[in-house]
Amino acid sequence: MSKKLFEIKTKTIVAIGLGAALFTLLFMFVKIPTGIPETQIQTAYGVGAMFAALFGPVAGFLIAFIGHALSDAVQYGSPWWSWVVSSGISCFIVGLCYPKLHVEDGEFGKKDMILFNVYQIVANALAWILISPVLDIVVYGEPASLVFTQGVVAAISNAVSMGVIGTVLLKLYAGTRSKKGSLSKG
Repeated sequence: MSKKLFEIKTKTIVAIGLGAALFTLLFMFVKIPTGIPETQIQTAYGVGAMFAALFGPVAGFLIAFIGHALSDAVQYGSPWWSWVVSSGISCFIVGLCYPKLHVEDGEFGKKDMILFNVYQIVANALAWILISPVLDIVVYGEPASLVFTQGVVAAISNAVSMGVIGTVLLKLYAGTRSKKGSLSKG
């Protein structure tokens, strides 16, 4: 059975709701300071990346976009849209690896880990070093030197979060699944 990249099933909708709620809570309460203003290591990205890898790019985008927007709205009164969009884009790109992974089949070996991490590193670089700073400059008139510094720190810290937390969660989840072909008639 092949996985369709943009197919939305009932379980995908449930995952989006659950994932967005988890992302929001983690984004608000479980973060590690980096020393750069308004830039922390967000554990939410590891969870967002896991959901994206399990449910695809649409789920990844919506989980991170909704979760980040809700968190900003609750904490600051309104979302910082350039970063909200970048959050969604980063998890969308990670979700593109969805049809290539076999986590649901109980497999998440070295090749899967490498593939997942290549996607998440590229996703973080594009979202935080390119898209977010450009949107900050265009939409908010922020100084380039500040937003590109924030973008580099965000790319690195989010890649660490996705790489460590996302990889561990996917490995643990794969361990709960029956390996394909492990059940046979006796």
